[in-house]
Amino acid sequence: MIVRDRPSGLGLFFVLKGSVLSRIWKVLLVNTALAIVVTVVHGTLFKFKITLTAIPFTLIGLPLAIFLGFRNNAAYDRYWEGRKLWGQLVADTQNFTRQCQSLIQQPKPFSASLGLTDVRVRMIYRAIAYAHALRHRLRDTREAGELNGLLREEEGRQMGQTMNSPNFLMLQMGVDLGQCVKEGRIDGCLAAVIDTTLSSMVAVGIGCERIKTTPIPFSYTLLLHRTAYLYCFLLPFGLVDSIGFMTPGVVAIVAYTFFGLDALGDEIEEPFGLNENDLPLDTLCRTIEINLRESIGETVIPPALTPVNYCLM
Repeated sequence: MIVRDRPSGLGLFFVLKGSVLSRIWKVLLVNTALAIVVTVVHGTLFKFKITLTAIPFTLIGLPLAIFLGFRNNAAYDRYWEGRKLWGQLVADTQNFTRQCQSLIQQPKPFSASLGLTDVRVRMIYRAIAYAHALRHRLRDTREAGELNGLLREEEGRQMGQTMNSPNFLMLQMGVDLGQCVKEGRIDGCLAAVIDTTLSSMVAVGIGCERIKTTPIPFSYTLLLHRTAYLYCFLLPFGLVDSIGFMTPGVVAIVAYTFFGLDALGDEIEEPFGLNENDLPLDTLCRTIEINLRESIGETVIPPALTPVNYCLM
């Protein structure tokens, strides 16, 4: 996710980091080059004058802009829903660690120094592992050491053999919670409160997977792609007779707008990826880890992630 103050004045025209220009510059260059050629030959192709007025482009341009706006709104809804789900996970993990510490009774007072042998510490660490596992599942990446020390060795080995590691971790949460009820370490009614929080965390994961596995219908996206490209590449023929040498400049501005909106919708449609404008899942996972480690009294806590070249991952 790009994190920076809005440039002012001329700076707006020279910002490249986070701009959609890096995704469309090739097709924009081709479109502008075509406009230059059309201007030089004045719309003549093989001695045949191609005459187009501005009327069809006016009729097509307005609906195209509206449809692009609708699609981008749909894409942003997916982006915003993903952010709300991860915000819910941040809240759920904080509630969970508080409930584990205050509701589950153990012979020894709660302390992070008890390590994974204490069910309370074990479940809180597992909540951190759940956030990391969900991030990797959504991004189709592999765990790279973030779970070291968060799970017992056998549990970590079993998780590595499963296809759905977040679900495996939640099943282990249920096993530990059920064992606490059997041993009388927590009342059944209070266990139901913790189980509700766990269910909310599971719902977050399922909601994120729903966004990931249900893209905007391809036929709708394809229709907009084709229409935008045809509109921009035919536009020089409709403008050259009326504005002459200004045609390439006007075409470049219109094409930048339409190609940019099209590319931006593609980019935010899948909010859990690794593009610059996707959600900063690494940062959200680190926030969860910091919150939970602080809550259990740890002194060695990883630092919060900060933007690198205005980009927060």
